[in-house]
Order: sequence, then structure tokens, then C-alpha cells
Amino acid sequence: MKNKRTILWSLLAFTVITVSGFISLNFEEPLVAVEFPESEFDTLIWSDEFNEDGPIDPEKWFMQTQLPESGNGSWWGGLLMHYTDKEDNAFVKDGHLHVVAKKESYEDQGELKEYTSARLNSKFSFTYGRVEVRAKMPEGYGTWPAIWMLNTNIDEDGAYWDNEGYGTTVWPHCGEIDIVEHWGKNQDVVSSALHNGSSYGDQTKNFGAQKINGASSEFHVYSFVWTEDKMTFSVDGKQHLEYAPSEKNKDTWPYDDKYYFLMNIALEPNLDPNFQESSMLVDYIRVYQ
Repeated sequence: MKNKRTILWSLLAFTVITVSGFISLNFEEPLVAVEFPESEFDTLIWSDEFNEDGPIDPEKWFMQTQLPESGNGSWWGGLLMHYTDKEDNAFVKDGHLHVVAKKESYEDQGELKEYTSARLNSKFSFTYGRVEVRAKMPEGYGTWPAIWMLNTNIDEDGAYWDNEGYGTTVWPHCGEIDIVEHWGKNQDVVSSALHNGSSYGDQTKNFGAQKINGASSEFHVYSFVWTEDKMTFSVDGKQHLEYAPSEKNKDTWPYDDKYYFLMNIALEPNLDPNFQESSMLVDYIRVYQ
């Protein structure tokens, strides 16, 4: 398949703090995005099509709510919301998963906050394959939705796999895979990143982004292909990041283990004070091997 060259927007500067903190992006110079290559992975092994109205499928998803001990009463970076296990923060309707961030007073774990949202963990994990997620981002300055992955070995109290006894390794050494993130302060710019012992915080270098039309008004397909040798990321068939370190060791490549999905909307401290509610809609999430 021949690659098509498309002028998009490039990253001029960025800073990152995550398991999920801050990022600021400025896009000024053009970059070339290439057509995403066909994948060797074509057998569907797991999916959620979100076809049954009501609560999320408890056989597939866990709603993570526990505040991190090191967050001083908030999620890292002073985020404004509580993640809840309430159905009105995560539910299925009209064939779509709705992850909802909203303005409402809510007290939990001794902390009163003025916003709520949801943070879903999948009860499914895998190693290597192709992921496709068809989704529509929320909108609003200060919103920060993400569809991403963590190693099942992450030592994070309150996370599903840690609760199941798998947690042995702290972030970032466990490894993190960000399939798509979108910041309302940089509307229509979507990005992907890899965090590990060699690239994290303000030293993150495994990063790629592109500007698309209607990230919050239209559905787009976010794809990720993961092999023993490399990872590639795309939106609607246009690739914006390839990660293939020449030297694979515990710092550069913790990606030979099982990873699970997370989907959430974080609310940054610079949230628009007029923000009331916005949702991330997911049409489907599929894994092929």
C-alpha cells in the first residue's frame, strides 16, 4: 500500500506529567502524516460494542475511584474531579459508551470536590495485537480525555489489577501506552505517547500528534498496532507515531507483558469556570491478534 502524504500540524513544544497529569502543546510547524499500514492482526479476540443500554458491563469493566495516597487529596496534578462508580458518570445508551464529566458537588474519601467523572479499567488484558477504538472526544477548555493502557503489574492502590494481586512495579517502570489523548485547551489536536523508565514526566520523548477535524463533533477511529518490535499509532488511517527503540531493555521496552485498557476524562485546574458537562462517546473498542 502506498503512503499518502498529508500536511498536518507538528509539535513545537511539550511538557508532560502523567499517570495522568499535565501536558501543554503548541502546534505551529507542518509535519507529514503517512497512511497507516495494513496489519497482520486480523482475528478479533475481544471487544465491547456497547449495544445494550444501561450500566457498563461489569464482566468487562471496573470503575476505579480510589484517590492516590501521593496525590494530596486529588489525582496527580491537582485534578479537580472525583472519579465515581455512579452510573450517570459511565453508562451505555443508543449504542455508545458515555463517559461523563460534570459539575456537581460530591464528597468521597473525606474530600469534597465540585466535579465528577469516571475512570474505567478493563478486566481484559493482552500482549501484542491491533486495537481500534471509534470515539468522539468531549469538549471544553481544561477537559482531558484519554484512552490508554497500563501494565497489569502496576502498583497502584485501587486499580483493578492491583486489587487482584498483580501490582509489583511502580509507574513509570511498569510502562504506559497512550492510544489517544485530547486537551480541550488544544481543540482537535490528538496525541499518543509511550511512558517508561527512559521517557516520562518532563523528559517524555516518545510522543506524536496530529490535528484532525471535529475531534469533539465527529467520530474518529483511533488505532494502535503492537508487535514484538515496535508500536504504531494512527487516526483514521493516518499514522503520527512509531516507537521502535534500537535497544530494548527494562527501561525502553516494558511492553512484553500484559496490558489493560483505561478510559477516563480528567479535569485540569485551568478548567473553564463555565463548564457544566461533556461526554466522551465510544462506539466500540476492538482487539485483534
